Amino acid sequence: MPHERGRAERIQKILARAGLGSRRACEDLIRRGDVLVDGRAASIGESADPARQAIVVDGRRVRPGEIVHYAVYKPRGVLSTLEKGGRPGVADLVPGDVRVYPVGRLEAESEGLMILTNDGALAHRLCHPRWGVERVYRAELEGRVSDEAVERLSHGVRLAEGRTLPAKVKKVRGGLEIVLREGLNREVRRMLAATGLRAGRIVRVRIASLALGDLAPGEWRRLEAREVAGLRRAVEGPGEARPSWLGRKRRRTGGGPPCRPTSVQSRRSGPAGKAQGPGAAGGRPSPHPFPNGRGSEGEGVGRATGPRETPGLHHGGRAVRGGRR
Repeated sequence: MPHERGRAERIQKILARAGLGSRRACEDLIRRGDVLVDGRAASIGESADPARQAIVVDGRRVRPGEIVHYAVYKPRGVLSTLEKGGRPGVADLVPGDVRVYPVGRLEAESEGLMILTNDGALAHRLCHPRWGVERVYRAELEGRVSDEAVERLSHGVRLAEGRTLPAKVKKVRGGLEIVLREGLNREVRRMLAATGLRAGRIVRVRIASLALGDLAPGEWRRLEAREVAGLRRAVEGPGEARPSWLGRKRRRTGGGPPCRPTSVQSRRSGPAGKAQGPGAAGGRPSPHPFPNGRGSEGEGVGRATGPRETPGLHHGGRAVRGGRR
């Protein structure tokens, strides 16, 4: 909602609501001296009223506006970060009138559900390990899946960083459904490889209570109030003060945590256009990797079409109206 005139708030909260990152990332901006209030450097813990005071970050005045939440189907080959190096990015798929940033990451060769928002507080909790938010993936596999492989994946497999957390794993038609609560780099693909399985497609179909539904690659929609409320319920309370997996000795391999806050230096290469994304016209393929099945969350699953190329994504995705599920 728009900011109420005459109401002072902590500066890091104002910056997070304006889409400059999580509150912690915004605190880092303040510590570095990148934030000015009425021409002077801001300090941690200071409050301000953006309707009456000039809050400037990187030479641009901050004007918090409407909070937006998008569900986006990130296609294969599209980057989930804002630092794209000229390649297509997921932020190019949504309207450019409000600056949003992705909640967490999804490797380039995987596809499926991502949340984009300027709600820094919610984004921080959704991808912080202390809340252990579930992320559900469907992996289309080549060859037979043994019960032994399912058992190994369920109890955790050893990767370069250490043993993965126990996961919920079950066989579905055409492959596996895997539920994770941590976000190591390319975790699903590497877990499968460690058990001798080769993934054809990996699609994320749910984050907490939010399902991918029938979005097609490159499509997006705004979340309904009930969906946002469901996400907030998933991260209520203080969370687990020190998740058990943080106590393990792990060697970082460059993947980073499941969510890396966006800093003010991150910039989109340009606003999203009006062109439609893949699957917007003609014989639209199903976004789901398994034919004629239904997942545990009840989302419909159509006929698989195999991996798809995703040309033209620099020009924006297609909006799906009405909160379609």
